[in-house]
Amino acid sequence: MLKRLVNKFFQLLSRAQKKENALNNSNEQLVIAANTLHRLNLTSSLEILKDIKKAEFKVFSQWGDDGIIHFLVDYLCLDVPIFVEFGVENYTESNTRFLLLNKNWEGHIFDGDPENMQQVVNSDLYWRHNLTATSEWISKENINQLLKERSLSGEIGILSIDIDGNDYWVWKEISQVNPQMVIVEYNSLFGCEKTWTVPYKANFKRTEEHYSNLYYGASLPALCQLANDKGYSFVGCNSNGNNAYFVRNDRLKQVEVKQPIEGFVMAQFRESRNSKGDLSFLNYEERRQHIFGMPVFNTTMNRIEVVDS
Repeated sequence: MLKRLVNKFFQLLSRAQKKENALNNSNEQLVIAANTLHRLNLTSSLEILKDIKKAEFKVFSQWGDDGIIHFLVDYLCLDVPIFVEFGVENYTESNTRFLLLNKNWEGHIFDGDPENMQQVVNSDLYWRHNLTATSEWISKENINQLLKERSLSGEIGILSIDIDGNDYWVWKEISQVNPQMVIVEYNSLFGCEKTWTVPYKANFKRTEEHYSNLYYGASLPALCQLANDKGYSFVGCNSNGNNAYFVRNDRLKQVEVKQPIEGFVMAQFRESRNSKGDLSFLNYEERRQHIFGMPVFNTTMNRIEVVDS
């Protein structure tokens, strides 16, 4: 009986190892294919300089951000190979994982769920690369101290913020690091004209604030205004309408700078929920109507308003 159990254990272990090897091989093939696309992007850079969406390809990013990031890293000669990314869940999908694997940058990732970060620590990724995974709830009160505790200061290559809520307020507060490029999630339901963000609340949780899961973050114009104040220029969004790209003015080179209304992309993905928590698959206008009347902070007028038509 014991012998059979031991044999069964080793059979299961062997299958797990084969699955892991297959996954690693699959990832390696994806990286090889992506590098081919990246080289093609660099040869057609004139088009991409006017529209960064043309550089898109997906390896580990949720949408096509891997291609945009790698094009900008090489074209802009971002020369401090360190990234910080907030809001990565278990790091299966992220803006920086391809950068970590393909260019071997030093990485610092943060997520509020300890189980997510433990999964990363337990993976091969953690010993193969110079990656630090920290479970912390990010707020404007703690952000600079958290960066300081990880010995992060001054120049870094990339900062990526996707925390489904206080994105604007956290970026505004950051002074401990000086990123050459910043990627921030925006909420396209807030439109391309109003400088709106959700009012600051340290424990903001997207689903708890409104059952629809649609009330979060900041408008693109609010982020562009903040970027300008911090010495960055807006160079475009991804084609799925959730990530905006900002390049520090001393690194811009020939990338075309855009106004919010020029670079705005309306999100088509349908992540809305009904009152029972089920996906409701609403179109854009239906999603907007769901959050009418919710409070927003106008960063230009410095006052609370409500989402309206």
